[in-house]
Amino acid sequence: MSAATPPSPLLSRKVARQAVEWYLLEQSGQATPDDLAASAAWRARDPEHARAWSKVQQVGQTASLLPPDLAVPVLRRPQRRVAVQVLLALMAAPAAWLLVRHEMLADYRSGVGERREVSLPDGGTLVLNTDSAVDVAYGADERLLTLRRGEVLIQTRPDHAGSRPFIVATGHGRIRALGTRFSVRVDDDSSRVTVFEHAVEITPRAPSATVRMLMAGQQNRFDASHAGLPAPALPQADAWARGMLAAQDMRLDAFAFELSRYRPGLLRVEPQVAGLRLTGAFQLDDTDAVLENLARILPVDVLYRTAYWVTLAARKK
Repeated sequence: MSAATPPSPLLSRKVARQAVEWYLLEQSGQATPDDLAASAAWRARDPEHARAWSKVQQVGQTASLLPPDLAVPVLRRPQRRVAVQVLLALMAAPAAWLLVRHEMLADYRSGVGERREVSLPDGGTLVLNTDSAVDVAYGADERLLTLRRGEVLIQTRPDHAGSRPFIVATGHGRIRALGTRFSVRVDDDSSRVTVFEHAVEITPRAPSATVRMLMAGQQNRFDASHAGLPAPALPQADAWARGMLAAQDMRLDAFAFELSRYRPGLLRVEPQVAGLRLTGAFQLDDTDAVLENLARILPVDVLYRTAYWVTLAARKK
């Protein structure tokens, strides 16, 4: 009897998202000949790219699973953002579709590059960062925000209807506000909390996990089983709420990763310049202008293969 074929390794989320971006661009009817050539070149660069492309094509053909309004063309926002999330979920696992449905139906959502401010029922405020989704449920026992995706900045207010605790829930645990201003960000493997005023209490999902207290000026990253020790908050960690991306001695590859959250398409950094460092504050409303500024302050060239594929490369002498 022959041995069973081992399952293929999971695609990285980064490569899967790149495949989805190229797929949506090709299906939109708006791709130029240069776009199509760049897409083909991306697929040829790495066997993993080719595998991701094959997977997204298979998923894309399962049209019956997609809502009609997600059919191509889907380059417009917010439809395109939703289509990306749907395709990524279906590429990962059918069960992930349920998660994306929750995100699509969330009470408040923001698109890529969008910031949105919401007034809460108790007079507090909620600011959604780029590509975020959150549910708000004020009940008899607690005031609950469930962060489905992305990042939020919260300014709490006293509960005039009683003494209901203010809770933010993520897939990794719960954060209880203790009269405070704070932000919460959800990544694939963990959640990050930054406190700007007063304090919060972090409780990971695991019953045996240690509960952590976080004070103003501190941040913490936690997963479902563990919350680390508090660390100093990053300078201007809430700058995004003012439309700024703040960098303090930040590596270029880390900066590019953050900037890519605010623009569609692919933003790559060549290994030769990934370790360059920069400090400054950059306007998020025009990410192309940010890239131009990088070329002025660092020895890099900004190479546009297409509008959706940008590479930061070592400056040619």
